[in-house]
Amino acid sequence: MQRKAYVSGAAVLLAALLAGCSGGSGVGSSAPDSKGGDTGTTAPAAQPGKYRTLPEACGAADHDTLDSLLPGIQQITDETQQEKEYEGDATLTYDTDRRDGCNWKVESASGTDHLFVDFERVVSYDNAVSDDSKAEELYGAKQTAADLPEPATSTSASASGDASPSPSGSATAPADGNTGAGGDNGTASGAPSAPTASASASETPAALQPRVLDDLGDEAFIDDKLSTGSSTAQQRTVTVVFRTSNVIVTIEYAEQPTASANTPNSEEMQDRARKLARKLADKLNG
Repeated sequence: MQRKAYVSGAAVLLAALLAGCSGGSGVGSSAPDSKGGDTGTTAPAAQPGKYRTLPEACGAADHDTLDSLLPGIQQITDETQQEKEYEGDATLTYDTDRRDGCNWKVESASGTDHLFVDFERVVSYDNAVSDDSKAEELYGAKQTAADLPEPATSTSASASGDASPSPSGSATAPADGNTGAGGDNGTASGAPSAPTASASASETPAALQPRVLDDLGDEAFIDDKLSTGSSTAQQRTVTVVFRTSNVIVTIEYAEQPTASANTPNSEEMQDRARKLARKLADKLNG
């Protein structure tokens, strides 16, 4: 009887162990079920951007465009040197499908012109954020950093137009005369134009103020700054930045005349920079 009782006790112990093992396997199998449910409800990855490659920055502008932006190129008599200036200098980059830039700097008898073109293809590494959304965020940071002035209201525009039509006209005409003709008209109006141009941004016509552009890419802005560098000549830098899908394009166009009395013409420089921007946008879309 004692031996029979012993065997029965061992059987009970074995049954308990088997029950414990089966219970453990049940708990272990519940974890994969839970994870599987979470995986099924995970949001799909955000859509990639429209662009997978970039144009070559140094080949983005044709000769006619560069002649307009950098008039000193046409004054170069050596054909080899002239062709080198047309080619520009590529900026250092480790992946031209992610970022590509080019610099041109040409000196002439009237001054120095500098052009910089930069393409940046934005890629989001967050599955929840699309490439376009990331590009929009980066573009927004650039526009914020530009610190664009508030658009002029109709009241202030009317007031400035009614109150001082004569000074506004006299301030604009000398600037055009100085950079355009460079003759007697520019000499006669050269003295008052320099202080007028740099006195305050409020004297710049509203149409030429740094502003948002509605006719370029998905979003765009233009900035225009007049500064005095190491020399007494004033340098004007016009910057156009625009975004198309997940690509951000930056154009910086600067001009510094040789004569300190001359001031680079804002309207002409903005017009050239915007024309180049439209060509680059067409190249991206083409």
